[in-house]
Amino acid sequence: MTGVSGRITLQTLRQLKQAGRRFAMLTAYDYPTAQLAQQAGVHSLLVGDSLACVILGHPSTRQAPLDLMVTLAEAVRRGAPDVYLVGDLPYEATCSGPDGVVAAARRFCRQAGCDAVKFEAPPDGAATIAALQAAGIQTIAHLGLRPQTVTSPEGYKAQARDQAAIAELVESARRMVAAGAVMLLLEAVPAEASAAVVAAVDVPVIGCGAGPACHGHVVVTQDMIGLGTMRPPRFVPRYAQISDTMLAAMRRWVDEIAAGSYPAPQHVYPLRREQTS
Repeated sequence: MTGVSGRITLQTLRQLKQAGRRFAMLTAYDYPTAQLAQQAGVHSLLVGDSLACVILGHPSTRQAPLDLMVTLAEAVRRGAPDVYLVGDLPYEATCSGPDGVVAAARRFCRQAGCDAVKFEAPPDGAATIAALQAAGIQTIAHLGLRPQTVTSPEGYKAQARDQAAIAELVESARRMVAAGAVMLLLEAVPAEASAAVVAAVDVPVIGCGAGPACHGHVVVTQDMIGLGTMRPPRFVPRYAQISDTMLAAMRRWVDEIAAGSYPAPQHVYPLRREQTS
């Protein structure tokens, strides 16, 4: 249980951080998943560009279409009106310069009802963060492993694994917060790196494979529930194997069609009984 009632806002997450309580975040790309997540007490949902891989079957998150992401974010908001909803700025937007990023972010917030956007921040990304902040858009700076820079599965590797790299990560985190980032997301970094960042900034830090020091944690829902054939990262707990359940149901459907046992009488609409005088 979240222990939180009502609409969850940035202030809610800040209060949880101050109280030493962790918050839970998951990805969502559709209405029913969003409904279940809110019922389960998930604090925040991310309409992630990971949909390019887990929903559309692309090898990279770069193929996530902005129009589709905004449409799906609208569906997620309808399903979970009380969560802190985050739209992930896709590669299509981030490679179009600060003006393109701000325009995309406005669509997420105004059209889809997102509370914030997430931006995979390169070393020189502080200017874009500042532009988003000036536009009144709450922004989460994504540091560490940034999947939009990866073009093949072999490129998904942990980051900041020595002291020099940790120092660089901390400095980048400070720059992004100074530019206006309201939260940070650290992906695929050692526990020592996330602990150093948490100690260096005063905003909530979300971990995605980043160790226990983070104030909140996020994973891809499909990875967590075992939906799909891709092997999840090592940091994702596997709580269910939904693919097995779906496969069994689909095989049963095929078998019953072949055997002629479907449709059974209960699946057929009867004629109306004619009235007799």
